[in-house]
Amino acid sequence: MPWLLSQFLNKDYFVKIWNSSPLFRIATALALVFIVTFTLHSLRIPGSTAADYPCSSASSERVNINIVSGESGSSIAASLEAAGVVKSAEAYFRVAVGNPESQKVAPGNHEIDRGICATQALEQLLDAPRISGLINILEGAWLSEIIPQFYSAKMTKADVASAIRNVVKPKGFTTLEGLLFPAQYSFEEGTLALPAIQSMVDRAEKEMRKAGFYSSKERFTPQQLLIIASLIQAEGNTQDFTKISQVIRNRLTKGMPLQFDSTVHYVKKARGNIFLSTQSTLINSPYNTYKRYGLPPGPINNPGADSLRAAVSPEQGDWLFFITVEPSDTRFTSDINEFNNWKIEYKKNLRAGKFRSDK
Repeated sequence: MPWLLSQFLNKDYFVKIWNSSPLFRIATALALVFIVTFTLHSLRIPGSTAADYPCSSASSERVNINIVSGESGSSIAASLEAAGVVKSAEAYFRVAVGNPESQKVAPGNHEIDRGICATQALEQLLDAPRISGLINILEGAWLSEIIPQFYSAKMTKADVASAIRNVVKPKGFTTLEGLLFPAQYSFEEGTLALPAIQSMVDRAEKEMRKAGFYSSKERFTPQQLLIIASLIQAEGNTQDFTKISQVIRNRLTKGMPLQFDSTVHYVKKARGNIFLSTQSTLINSPYNTYKRYGLPPGPINNPGADSLRAAVSPEQGDWLFFITVEPSDTRFTSDINEFNNWKIEYKKNLRAGKFRSDK
């Protein structure tokens, strides 16, 4: 019965119900009332009315609550009660049903206090630092920025180095950069680095297939599309991804160098630098798109789902140039004179401090 309730709580299912006939909506509403009543009754301890510890309770004792992907709220509630976290499963279940944030509880091993109220239990389940073995990969992160998280998750440097050498990459891919899909991962203590990293690579391949990397009719290989996705991720905001994707294609078609600052930042391992000096553009590296034509030899970060989709589905246009004149104002053009005028405007805004991170 809790499984049926989870279906009703699914957003897509609600949309289907809303688009159905009025009679079916009424019947569904009555069924939902019955299911909620039955579920709460089945969770109730005899003689109890959702027994709960006071929220003022404080405990120095912690227990490990393992939550698997897709686990239902009723199952989580039962685990919390069994571990002595909450006084009754029903108390937690009622809090979870009434709070949409409960849908964001991440899978993994959560270190939770014992003897606390249901509201505190949910708050602690949503507290990321309480997830042991947590590795949080942000969109656009470099491999060099991700690796230290494995050490924090109690994996040894030797184990991680071995895993990087032995991980199985998708056919045609030569580097691990770009293949650690951005997401929040949690691993039990004692997990070896190889299965952990392999799960990220497998997730990346799955997301690339979903985005259309392996069904694209273009001349690009899946690895080249991943390189394009990483450039898109580094060069703009989500709303500009499809246009940047087209700029890359237009420049490659015309035989122009890409001249992306992000590729030089990747070589220098420097973030947050808006202005790129002329000297930096002369760095001798196959990743320097000011000196080298074509795509760099590999991805320059680990791109997310939006940039993967944009790499395969560019927005049609003749743009060759783009520049962020000021934060949230990125402009595209095929006219070099218009671009140069915008560049003057950009430098003026840069001097005025509009790109400062504390603005």
